[in-house]
Amino acid sequence: MDTGRESESRADGRRAGRPRRGPVLVGAGILLVAGVSTVGALGLGGGGADAGQEGRGRSSQAVPVTRGTLTDQTEIDGRLGHGPEVPFPVKAKGTVTWLPETDRTIRRGGTVLRVDDRPVVLLYGSLPMYRDLGMVEPEAATAGGDEASGSGAGAKDADGVTDIDGGTPPTQQPAPPSRPTPLRGMDVKQFETNLQALGYSGFTVDDTYTTLTADAVKRWQKDLGLPQTGRVDAGDIVYASGPVRIAGTSVRVGAEAAGSPVSYTRTSRMVTVAAPAADTDWARRGSEVTVELADGRSVQGKVASVGKDASAAAGEGNAEGEDGGGDAGVKEATVSVVITFDDQDALGRMESGPVTVRYVVEQRKGVLNVPVAALVALAEGGHGLELADGSGKDTDGASRFVPVKTGLFANGRVEVSGPEVHEGMKVRIPK
Repeated sequence: MDTGRESESRADGRRAGRPRRGPVLVGAGILLVAGVSTVGALGLGGGGADAGQEGRGRSSQAVPVTRGTLTDQTEIDGRLGHGPEVPFPVKAKGTVTWLPETDRTIRRGGTVLRVDDRPVVLLYGSLPMYRDLGMVEPEAATAGGDEASGSGAGAKDADGVTDIDGGTPPTQQPAPPSRPTPLRGMDVKQFETNLQALGYSGFTVDDTYTTLTADAVKRWQKDLGLPQTGRVDAGDIVYASGPVRIAGTSVRVGAEAAGSPVSYTRTSRMVTVAAPAADTDWARRGSEVTVELADGRSVQGKVASVGKDASAAAGEGNAEGEDGGGDAGVKEATVSVVITFDDQDALGRMESGPVTVRYVVEQRKGVLNVPVAALVALAEGGHGLELADGSGKDTDGASRFVPVKTGLFANGRVEVSGPEVHEGMKVRIPK
């Protein structure tokens, strides 16, 4: 009868000892504890011959109770690249006469494309180019002064007779010449900031487009080979947050510059993860993760952004599920998580490819721990450890067990605590 129980314990122990990844180790530890429950019960059976025989048949492998850090982590697949593609909102009208090469890096002042042989220039900022910039021209003065209203000399009464009391018409004074007025707005300040960063000066960077700004624009236009008008058309500029990498083009040279002919990404490399929507607690902005590259190297990254909209996994059927059930789409929903790297050099020459992202689920520092295989289930309930030193036997020769409280399971080890447990004590691993 005892032999059957011991065989069952060994079988369960072998099943529990199979390697599993991440948090699944908790399940493995629980299976193993259940498998060795018979051993614990026999060990506390009390001084009988069977108990003594069981003690002599135990494994001689002994391990110490150690103190250290337990880390429970899991992993998810991701992909290294330059992040999502973003289209440039080009407002220039005409024929595309030049396009940049894919993977080319463009910085402030660089040309994104040419339309009718005019450059569309990249500047940095968050506001889009939504209007022309320049001095506001005055409206034309109304000719004839008050004559248009029908008042003054020569006005006629209801009978069509000239009003003799009208008197001599006043002398017409020429209106003073009107001057252009400054244009104001935060888009002006954003443009002037870029103009100064490109090396053009002689104006004050503020929210007002003055004649001094126009003079600097003329110098800039001269360097670009453009007519020196002092005005900037809405189609002359596109904005981005910083340097960009050309991701692709959707038109060919000679086509109309309509829509978004050029798309871009960031220049820095990052990892994009399609995380299960139900498991994004780890994905908090600033959280640190470990990324294993395709060449086997590991680098540290941080969560930069987490998508707010969930989408069904590609190629996994519709939202109703292939079997018609309504839960399948929910289970397959994912959220985009972007991971960035402070040290781009750590990535080496790797530009793209599959990666594995590992993140910490739970960590306990400075805790007593033993291999999961050393746990036994006690007859009176709970878990225990079999002592393997000189005090590991009762007076009748039976094995002695000490009760423990279990904590975190991680990487094949388990946190243990109890009044009789201390660092360095030897415990036995059951067969």
